[in-house]
Amino acid sequence: MSMPASIGGTVLIADDDRAIRTVLSQALTRAGCRVRSTGSANTLWRWVEEGEGDVVVTDVMMPDGDALDLLPAIRRRRPELPVIVMSAQNTVMTAIRAAEVGAYEYMPKPFDLRQVIEQVKKAVDSLKTNPGAAAAIKADEGAGRDEGLPIIGRSTAMQEVYRIMARLMNTDLTVMINGESGTGKELVARALHNFGWRKQGPFVAVNMAAIPRDLIESELFGHEKGAFTGATERAVGKFELAKGGTLFLDEIGDMPPDAQTRLLRVLQEGEFTRIGGRQPIAADVRVVAATHQDLRELIADGSFREDLFYRLNVVPIRLPPLRERVEDVPDLARAFLRRAADEGLPKKAISPEALEVLKRQTWPGNVRELENLMKRLAALCADEVIGADVVEEELSARPTSGAAPEGERGASLGASVESHLRAYFHLHGDSLPPPGLYDRIVREVELPLIALTLSATRGNQLRAAELLGINRNTLRKKIRDLDIPVTRGKKLM
Repeated sequence: MSMPASIGGTVLIADDDRAIRTVLSQALTRAGCRVRSTGSANTLWRWVEEGEGDVVVTDVMMPDGDALDLLPAIRRRRPELPVIVMSAQNTVMTAIRAAEVGAYEYMPKPFDLRQVIEQVKKAVDSLKTNPGAAAAIKADEGAGRDEGLPIIGRSTAMQEVYRIMARLMNTDLTVMINGESGTGKELVARALHNFGWRKQGPFVAVNMAAIPRDLIESELFGHEKGAFTGATERAVGKFELAKGGTLFLDEIGDMPPDAQTRLLRVLQEGEFTRIGGRQPIAADVRVVAATHQDLRELIADGSFREDLFYRLNVVPIRLPPLRERVEDVPDLARAFLRRAADEGLPKKAISPEALEVLKRQTWPGNVRELENLMKRLAALCADEVIGADVVEEELSARPTSGAAPEGERGASLGASVESHLRAYFHLHGDSLPPPGLYDRIVREVELPLIALTLSATRGNQLRAAELLGINRNTLRKKIRDLDIPVTRGKKLM
């Protein structure tokens, strides 16, 4: 068959069928394209993250993932990249899903090879004729999203977050985001809104910890004139302001009991009344809540309603602290330097050695702390390339946190253990320590590790074994051998 004129560009092919990959690769190569092919969704995602490819041709179902679930992440990462989706599950729902998640084109299997080539040429031509489209799309999708932190990261921990988010984008399911301060909880909430079907509606954020407790109900539900002393006119609450959009309830653990009761009623009945009012108002919002606290502990001490927790915790998302995804630090640091330059600060680069210094930190303030440091370095560093010595000097001047023992702040676990071992060897002068060092050191590490894990799980040995990554019988044996007390239902330490 005759082929279109030389297409050019690089095409990424993802299909778990080797024969299909071969046919497409040969045809596109003859049409003048450079081709890379894989049978893995994870490999495709890595290539996209690395900036490879001008067009993607992908099957929907692959052994390690669903391309339609991956598409929202591709759209966020590279909104200009056309993705042509093919599927043997050629139902109307597959086509609708492909359109909803932003596929450039959907083609059922078995496909017409000529049509595939024509669609690839059309996609490449669209990039050539409108080179400014990518920047315009990025600027449009980024509008109003610069508060908080960018969703950046190739780590396994963040990939799990992306996977859950992709499945939630076009639903109204209530989401509970849990994470330490500075991990980007509001940004995730904004992303769920900005890429979901409610994106045309407002995004309204409320921080429970920042509002006087006696004003929270009025803030959320509004009030009528004369409802209480000082209510000189009607006030519209956040539920009304967020109509058709998303209501983000940050630090939900700080909500007082009375407001919890009213919120539960709204979630159950889908309507509310203003304080002092009688007319029910439909609650046409998606609710996303967030907290840095352990709500189960608050339930145990009676300060948070258990029934409200289950209403809010329909889909939980845990944001990992930065110390659990240190491999993301280089990408984050570079992104923050680019943002600083966009904001008018001097344009800076950062050396590989400096990035290694950053990766060794514990970051109690998480990604927000890293962002602030990079802005400070961009403003104060005289060199065009930020070196390791500059980073170390700046880090040495930062306030210490009580999160780690003295002498271990900013150090990795390995560095802390090494420091203790050096001190132990030093105590014995020129002579070696007594025999049995290995078992003694392992015991000293295992005992607090297991005890603290059991404390965190309130004595739940099955959950503790899962967290530790060991067999439950192994855990029981270690508890017995190390003589660790276990008390079910309360924290031990």
